[in-house]
Amino acid sequence: MTFSIVARSADGTALGVAVASKFLGVGAAVPAALADVGAVATQSYANLAYRPQALALLGTGMAATETVKALIAGDAGPVSHRQVGVVGPDGPGATFTGDDCHPWAGGVAGDGYAIQGNMLAGPQVVGEMEAAWRANAAQKIQYRLLGALRAGDLAGGDRRGRQSAALLVMAKGMGYGGTSDVLVDLRVDDHPDPVAELARLLELHTLYFERPDPATLIPLTGEIGDEVRRRLASAGHKDDDLDEALASWAGVENLEERIVPGRIDPLVLEILREA
Repeated sequence: MTFSIVARSADGTALGVAVASKFLGVGAAVPAALADVGAVATQSYANLAYRPQALALLGTGMAATETVKALIAGDAGPVSHRQVGVVGPDGPGATFTGDDCHPWAGGVAGDGYAIQGNMLAGPQVVGEMEAAWRANAAQKIQYRLLGALRAGDLAGGDRRGRQSAALLVMAKGMGYGGTSDVLVDLRVDDHPDPVAELARLLELHTLYFERPDPATLIPLTGEIGDEVRRRLASAGHKDDDLDEALASWAGVENLEERIVPGRIDPLVLEILREA
């Protein structure tokens, strides 16, 4: 009783899932992904074993279409009530909707994506999701997935109403501190407008965890360097080494992912000025 999209980034480096439902904590049940391997969404009387099974099959080099066939073939049932979407590191995505899924139910798939839903307001939910995904190829995958999810939500989404949403994106070495593949992992478990709340959380995630654009960085020299040193000292972070002082302050403010030695991110400078 859910709508979801599984997809691959335009450059092939990231894989993810976005999902929403009138279901408590949908992010705990539907999505799974592995960097450089694939992503899967299992829903409608979900078989949670599909998640490790699909990723294991994709990890052997099996295509998404064949992976879905294998999942269904190996399922003891009730297959007619299952729905699943799979995408791999290359090629088209694949989706399956059992004949007995609650209407409206169905899905679409194309190069690098699969979109599916059941107990929806109508086929326009999936159609609007696909249109949004295809129209925003230049966006970062986390925002592109969210945009598709939002389009489905605005088109009626789950016909029972709203409750939860989730966004999961994996990319090799792009997680916190470069020590994880988890680029984004956000969940809204119980909320009257979960997709909007997910969008708010993604904005915060971008601020705190996204690495700065090197082209925007400002050298910590001259007047800027003097200002930053003065403001840090006022905030209790005085150090002969400006980089050390800035890193100390940033750690307190949860901005450590935006620190680059010898330079400062404009967003960090703005927050420091407001402190």
